[in-house]
Amino acid sequence: MKCLLSVSLTAALAVVAELAMSNLLQSPPLQKGISVQMAVTNNAVAMPEADNENAWIVALTADGQLYFGTHAVSLDSLTEEMKATPRNRGQKLYIKADARAPFASVEKVLEAGRQVWFEAPVLLTSQRGPAEPGNIVPPKGLEVLVGALPSAESIVVQISKSDQVSPRLTVNGAEVSDAGFASTLQQMLSSRSEKSVVLKADGELPFAQVVRVVDMCRSRGVKVVVDGPEI
Repeated sequence: MKCLLSVSLTAALAVVAELAMSNLLQSPPLQKGISVQMAVTNNAVAMPEADNENAWIVALTADGQLYFGTHAVSLDSLTEEMKATPRNRGQKLYIKADARAPFASVEKVLEAGRQVWFEAPVLLTSQRGPAEPGNIVPPKGLEVLVGALPSAESIVVQISKSDQVSPRLTVNGAEVSDAGFASTLQQMLSSRSEKSVVLKADGELPFAQVVRVVDMCRSRGVKVVVDGPEI
């Protein structure tokens, strides 16, 4: 009886190992990337293509180092690097910015992307909660728009530096709290067919504080057009 059990267990383990290897070979290779401290959001959506080997990822570290894929570049040369790199039709641009990076640097990356016709880049973020053991969690991100010209009737969300822990938040010039932001936005957009806002932010603010507001907008299904000095 022990011999039969031993043979059955060995056969079962062999099958499990074979299935695991088969799944590994069928899974797309994860892209090697630059490690940064990701901003945490609640409403980002899965972006599995960001793990593809040919994904366009621009990484920005807390100390201002910039990478196109895994190659170090300068802000001045980023646009030329992207123009010289072939890409598939419909390819997305993923921006992997450190939570502590100044938003002004992120704006410059957005502008570089706009110059090569990326009008809806994705801001990659982290997600709350631990991943289940053995599961590969795909990257997540929030899509924003750049290059769209705001109209005089646009709803403008402004994020400004303040003396408080959190930045000052206004909607069309009226200050709102974090708790009241979503309801204020929903009320203003209730009579509009286009659910979008123009986002303006002080460049000195850390990326995490800006993407947090983008996250709150996306929780209501609102599109965010990032507007800045160079966009």
